[in-house]
Amino acid sequence: MRRVTDQDPYLWLEDIEGEPALAWVARRNAETEAALAVGDGFASLRTRLREVLDASDRIPYTVRRGAYLYNFWRDATRVRGVWRRTTLEQYRKDTPEWEVLLDLDALAAAEGEKWVWAGARVREPDHGRALLRLSRDGGDAVVVREFDLGCLEFVEEGFRVEEAKTRIGWVDADTVLVGTDTGPGSLTDSGYPRTVRRWRRGTPLDEAPVVFEGETGDVSAGGWHDSTPGYERDFVVRTMDFHHSELYLLGPDGALVRIGVPDDSDAYAHRGHLVVTLKSAWLGRPAGSLLAFGFDAFLAGDRTAQVLFTPDERTALAGHAWTRHHLILTTMRDVSTRIEVLTPASDGAWARSPLADVPALSDATVVDTDPDVSDEFFLDVSGFLQPSTLYRGETGAGTEILKQAPARFDATGLEVAQHFATSLDGTRVPYFVIGPGASRPGPALLYGYGGFEESLTPFYGAVTGRAWLERGGTYVIANIRGGGEYGPDWHRAALGADRHRAFEDFAAVASDLVTRGVTTPAMLGARGGSNGGLLMGAMITRYPELFGAVVAEVPLLDMLRFHKLLAGASWIAEYGDPDDAADRVHLREISPYHRLTADRPCPPVLLTTSTRDDRVHPGHARKTAARLRELGLPVLFHENLGGGHAGAADNEQSAHDSALVHTFLWRHLAPEGPGPAAG
Repeated sequence: MRRVTDQDPYLWLEDIEGEPALAWVARRNAETEAALAVGDGFASLRTRLREVLDASDRIPYTVRRGAYLYNFWRDATRVRGVWRRTTLEQYRKDTPEWEVLLDLDALAAAEGEKWVWAGARVREPDHGRALLRLSRDGGDAVVVREFDLGCLEFVEEGFRVEEAKTRIGWVDADTVLVGTDTGPGSLTDSGYPRTVRRWRRGTPLDEAPVVFEGETGDVSAGGWHDSTPGYERDFVVRTMDFHHSELYLLGPDGALVRIGVPDDSDAYAHRGHLVVTLKSAWLGRPAGSLLAFGFDAFLAGDRTAQVLFTPDERTALAGHAWTRHHLILTTMRDVSTRIEVLTPASDGAWARSPLADVPALSDATVVDTDPDVSDEFFLDVSGFLQPSTLYRGETGAGTEILKQAPARFDATGLEVAQHFATSLDGTRVPYFVIGPGASRPGPALLYGYGGFEESLTPFYGAVTGRAWLERGGTYVIANIRGGGEYGPDWHRAALGADRHRAFEDFAAVASDLVTRGVTTPAMLGARGGSNGGLLMGAMITRYPELFGAVVAEVPLLDMLRFHKLLAGASWIAEYGDPDDAADRVHLREISPYHRLTADRPCPPVLLTTSTRDDRVHPGHARKTAARLRELGLPVLFHENLGGGHAGAADNEQSAHDSALVHTFLWRHLAPEGPGPAAG
């Protein structure tokens, strides 16, 4: 049996569009379809999931731009979607009248491209033009085109950038700041822009003057214009790695002024304030604090800070958003949301008041504000069994319910609880359990991520509800280290050589579920994607006895070559550098691809990826599937030809993929249980 060494026998599967690799993918896809996508049960489940994704009574979340609320919408008849807008008066109605700005299905048909919407930058403050970002079949790389919001047409001879991982934004009606691929030396090793150019309308992009540049080994460089009336200014940023950056004020003469904050902090200017989120202790304040300074005073050397938030061992900053006169602050206490309003006073103090009461084990998200104009805010509140309610309000003036989503699955008999597992080093790890209240062991699905300071908060998962909970399954979310649930220290605890702590936390939750009688190892499944796919790889190579089945989606699995594949170099700060001898030791230890052996049991595994994923290379999943097959271990593999890192480019594809995943899991975890719920 061949061992995976530095001489990788499956390197040929890294050739994304290579004929042998695609032929191998086609064979694996056919095997998976034949195994899972069969029978009335699968078809019924796929149909019911598609109904959720296409439902016409979903909440159409919006972004305000001047007098209009903008929304992007997909449904059964608009597969690729439409970009549209309406007024607040119309939006309050059950069936608003929408003005369609761009029909992506029509554009895709006219141009013969599988366009996927990637967002728009609307010009401030006039809102007359937009820079549209269009992805070919879901990749991170985009084409940029200027669009006229008056005549609803692309601007001939307007700003246009060919496919690249472009960053672009308006300065004024005829100028943008742009970072993109302009030839050799313009990109970093991670494939992102290395330079920032000031590009004037009607001039060639490659002749636009470079106003800032980073190093080739950086992750990226970027620039933007602050159009706030009375505070117009330009900024550029050099991102050295995923967690460290340098922020500069770019003067009209091109001079750079470094904003002297710690390079692991997040900082930005808002009107007369400099706002800083700390990732490590500074000025006597702990990591996780939120500070505000006078912007001009800070540049002059004054380090007097107003402390807007200080964490404790159970409470962390979740986010914040400005209105015209206030700051809405969102925090988490044991992963449940609290929200309040802060108001700056002329003497430098900040007044505080609650904004809204959020139910226990729920989440509240500020969807949108219009900070240059008004104190309006849009707030979405939901929970695991509580469909979203969208509120509109003005700070200090009450709220109104704008939209309420209907229930999408039968929650009768379901309960939500939060428990804490004890990890190997004694750390208490919170997790949520959603499922039947009865104590009998049953099929359970454990989800985790554990990286990049991303937090897993309560949400209403309609697809999971229909595909898993309605059938009698229990769904579990583990808030393991590496995430941001308890702030920067919770993330830092699983960085680099300490990555194993995230794995140990997840295994501790799995064991605790069995101890509590929620499930058994044979009935417990695990699921994760991207960095969570690395977590799944760790489960099958370190803790296979804890699980009856594992699903890894768009996974990161080869930890000795990740930095050479697509955007992988940008994650060295998270995991370590395989080219550094010291880091290579622990990276080999956490690399699932290299830990696979035939002499250990392995639960059935489903690996999924996308040919068009230009973030996490599909070679990770391909090579691991090939290695599992070589070892005679149970594995299925599914690769969408499109979809990018999201894995799917439209609702039909998403419904099909979700049906594959849940059919696989239910078959292995509840072989004697009920089949897919009937439609």
